[in-house]
Amino acid sequence: MNLSLEGKNAVVCGSSQGIGLAVAQELALLGANCILIARNSKKLGEAMNTLQSSLHQHHSFTVADFSKPDEVRIAIDTILQHQPIHILVNNTGGPPSGQITEAKEDEFIDAFHQHLVNNHILARAVLPGMKRRKFGRIINIISTSVKVPLPNLGVSNTIRASVASWAKTLSIEVGQYNITVNNILPGYTQTKRLQTLLAQTAKKKKQTIEETEQQLMQDIPMKRFGAASEIAAMAAFLASPAASYVNGTSIPVDGGRTGSL
Repeated sequence: MNLSLEGKNAVVCGSSQGIGLAVAQELALLGANCILIARNSKKLGEAMNTLQSSLHQHHSFTVADFSKPDEVRIAIDTILQHQPIHILVNNTGGPPSGQITEAKEDEFIDAFHQHLVNNHILARAVLPGMKRRKFGRIINIISTSVKVPLPNLGVSNTIRASVASWAKTLSIEVGQYNITVNNILPGYTQTKRLQTLLAQTAKKKKQTIEETEQQLMQDIPMKRFGAASEIAAMAAFLASPAASYVNGTSIPVDGGRTGSL
């Protein structure tokens, strides 16, 4: 199985921590040159220093705030002035939790820009080069809510579904150029966002975080939360030559929790 990413350049969004950082680390292990994007330059520098470079990779980072699409546009245009991009990993923090009946209109607009609009900006920027080279991988880190909406994540459920539909449409249009577009749907994964959601849920239910964790794990066949590295392993496979005929999919990585085929 050919998993080598030597000579490939990968842009990984939201990569100063959590799943984004784990993805960048995994891609670097396979030989990719990683360009990290997030809003905190100090954390980005620290993250970049954790990436493997034994295969003579050259890693870098660019600062951009994903709540400001114009910054994202400038960031990707600047990156493309220095190197072509073969792999794009769209990943950014999810919208705040809350019931959909309580959501304000601006929350949907903000989330739409932060997720779908930014994904589209990035994809449109890298696609011409991918088409010329007859190789491209666009990987979107979304959520299992694409298949089964999650309680108390009204805005997130809505926006994640729109990203999945955008990605499927894109995959149909660009597949002829040997460009694949796939979605990874993480389940409960040990990240800062999960810790925040656990704390909010525990407070609402008037119970300890440990009690909340145990309740959530009961719905997971493997009876545990996932690790960011386990999400990253799927991203690395989808980025590799081995996944050349995997296109337009939404793949849950959730320990079997999602209740749909």
